[in-house]
Amino acid sequence: MKKIAILQSNYIPWKGYFHIIQKVDHFVFLDTAQYTIRDWRNRNRIKTPAGLQWLTVPTNGTQSMKINKVQIDNSTDWRKKHLQALERNYKKCRYFEQYFKLFQSILIRENWENLSDLNQILIKEISGKLGIDTIFSDSRKFELMEGKNEKIISIIQQLNGDHYITGPAARSYIDPEIFKRNNIKLEYMDYSNYPVYNQPWREFAHNVSVLDLLFCEGPNSSEFIWNVSKPLRTRRKH
Repeated sequence: MKKIAILQSNYIPWKGYFHIIQKVDHFVFLDTAQYTIRDWRNRNRIKTPAGLQWLTVPTNGTQSMKINKVQIDNSTDWRKKHLQALERNYKKCRYFEQYFKLFQSILIRENWENLSDLNQILIKEISGKLGIDTIFSDSRKFELMEGKNEKIISIIQQLNGDHYITGPAARSYIDPEIFKRNNIKLEYMDYSNYPVYNQPWREFAHNVSVLDLLFCEGPNSSEFIWNVSKPLRTRRKH
């Protein structure tokens, strides 16, 4: 059985995104899909003493564009602001320096112009740090059929896959009968049982960038994503 996942790239996604990647043999970035504004494509959240804070990559993106055509607006020093926000709010975390340097090196490696390029390299690098050995591809490499379900199935078939894993939100457009007719097993992710960890700043929040977890738990981070069958840890107080 060959497991496939197909998702749009996001900016420094939350841990659930990496859980899907870890569960499959082949992960495809669907960046030929339509760009969505005020969404996860160009932003994500971190913890602060005042609550959750957005880190947003400024772009020229509109809903009439494909994700891989969206350009980053470098007229402001957004990279410096993101790095300063992470340092200000996480510098006391045990593994901050180790993983901050990785993120920093990628951001300053070049003057990023394409959002999809930046998202994809960040996701691949973070996946490596989490010990994930999944194969990555870009949807531009495939012959794509019209229709949401048909497009997904065409990619799966070109990869000789027979098991498709996706997030629970996909229930709104997935037609299970089409997958059944094409002998593809359909599986939805369950994000309800993630254990808590030693996260800073007040009430625990699961829906933040995976950087939060890496800064706090470092090489043990995978234990808090896909080893969810382990007993929940008692959260330590700060």
